[in-house]
Amino acid sequence: MDEIKLYEVDGNYINFLLPYAPHLFQNRKTNQKNERKYIGVVLRVNGFDYFAPLSSFKDKHKTMKDGIDFIKVKDYAVINLNNMFPVVNGVYTYVDIGKEKDAHYRALLQAEYRYIKSIKDKILKNASTLYNIKKRDGNSTALGKRCNDFLKLEEICVQYFK
Repeated sequence: MDEIKLYEVDGNYINFLLPYAPHLFQNRKTNQKNERKYIGVVLRVNGFDYFAPLSSFKDKHKTMKDGIDFIKVKDYAVINLNNMFPVVNGVYTYVDIGKEKDAHYRALLQAEYRYIKSIKDKILKNASTLYNIKKRDGNSTALGKRCNDFLKLEEICVQYFK
């Protein structure tokens, strides 16, 4: 699989998926300075590439342990694999960290990305395992209930440009 990279995803596409993905995050909250970044490609399945959202590290994450659907990026950010979703060409753009104007934010993205690359195999393995568990068990487990419905999102994804 190609190297994992950071991306931004078009807000219109995210809004299109939201009714079918209650766990999906908006790209930007009202008081948020920067748009949410996504890690891709974390999974390739059924002809779809999947991205997973990065979220800012919060105090509550200090006591949380990594799991199959949740991975800490040190104390910089967290990866929410349970919120991963399929993307279609044309709705995402590569984030060129070197072009970020805010030096502090650029340094944060560089640190996050260095660590993400170092745990790439874990991210890819967890994403694949999580996808298969959700596909097999649906919402019958607590894990399944906190995941997006990946198969439904694949159905919806192909309708985006129609």
